[in-house]
Amino acid sequence: MTDFDVHRARTETPGCAEVVHLNNAGSSLPPARVTDTVVDYLRQEALIGGYEQAAATVERMNGVYASAARLVGADPADIALTDNATRSWQAIFYALPFAAGDRILTAKSEYASNVISFLQIAKRTGAVVEVVDNDESGQLDVEDLKRRVDGDVKLIAVSHVPTQGGLVNPAEEIGAVAREAGIPFLLDACQSAGQIDLDVARLNCDALSVTGRKYLRGPRGTGFLYAHPRLRERVEPAMLDLHSAVWTAPESYEVDPTAKMFEVWERDHAALHGLGAAIDYALEWGMPAIEARVAALAATLRDALREIPDVRVHDQGVRQCGIVTFSVAKTPSQEVKQRLAAAKINVSVTEATSAQFDFAERGLPPMVRSSVHYFNTEDDIALLVGEVGKLA
Repeated sequence: MTDFDVHRARTETPGCAEVVHLNNAGSSLPPARVTDTVVDYLRQEALIGGYEQAAATVERMNGVYASAARLVGADPADIALTDNATRSWQAIFYALPFAAGDRILTAKSEYASNVISFLQIAKRTGAVVEVVDNDESGQLDVEDLKRRVDGDVKLIAVSHVPTQGGLVNPAEEIGAVAREAGIPFLLDACQSAGQIDLDVARLNCDALSVTGRKYLRGPRGTGFLYAHPRLRERVEPAMLDLHSAVWTAPESYEVDPTAKMFEVWERDHAALHGLGAAIDYALEWGMPAIEARVAALAATLRDALREIPDVRVHDQGVRQCGIVTFSVAKTPSQEVKQRLAAAKINVSVTEATSAQFDFAERGLPPMVRSSVHYFNTEDDIALLVGEVGKLA
């Protein structure tokens, strides 16, 4: 951690002067250049008009596609800009055809929004949602996944980093299984983009969904989708407009062949420019360097929390990330959050409604989720641990 210019990162993040922000898995603090990009765009838009400002910044918007593509090792034509990771994920999921008996394979750690979509489609079509076992470390068991794969499996959909538990699911191995079987693999990278170095070729995913507000440190209401050409060729989006398709004749239309088939025409241009600035900022630091620092800080925090009597760390997995979840035996997690907020330390609470499979399997209580980023310091960790120690 000594080679990382933390002073620069904190100087360029105004919020660091106000709070100890350990809620980066919820919504991170933006660097000043992201805020400035959004505000400057809005000011110019107010002076010359919304359509006119969009027309004047076409090349800059094209640069956002290029930056997103670079972040995940893709081609710009494979990128759609959206308003969040859930919309990105849904754009793929609801474009896939399902019928009675089709099987959807997912993980025990899967996130609520995704599972609700699975259940809705299962109710509509008769498709079956099947939860793959965990291995002894708590991550998805790739061997069990292999055993379940057959001709009835129409989708493998997994969160790379679940909202709870600190683990990083073995996406590369999952993707290899899906690729060999010819099954679409939809990877939710909502929590991994911005803290883990991603490469869609290495991940073997057909689609990957990303949000701007979390570890990428972009504006809320932004995200993007990666969609491989092999997937685009076999689906049509559930919804189209005059941006994702062209009305070619009174009774015909043509869908955009690029990932823009999953976009809509009206969107927040200022925020998307801010997303581009956030991605460029992350790329400046270098994703391998960010990943190493975040993992090291999280490991330090886990070790320190485990030293406190009556505090239990609930993280799992062979590989762990910047999300650290814990509970205090004598103090409900919501109260822990409130007490930390009073000390200007931001955390969040994860409850069963976010991950029913995992909470039921492990008998988990509501958990405090503390998520570090590269601008956090060892002093930030010491402050959190000291405050938690008072509650134990």
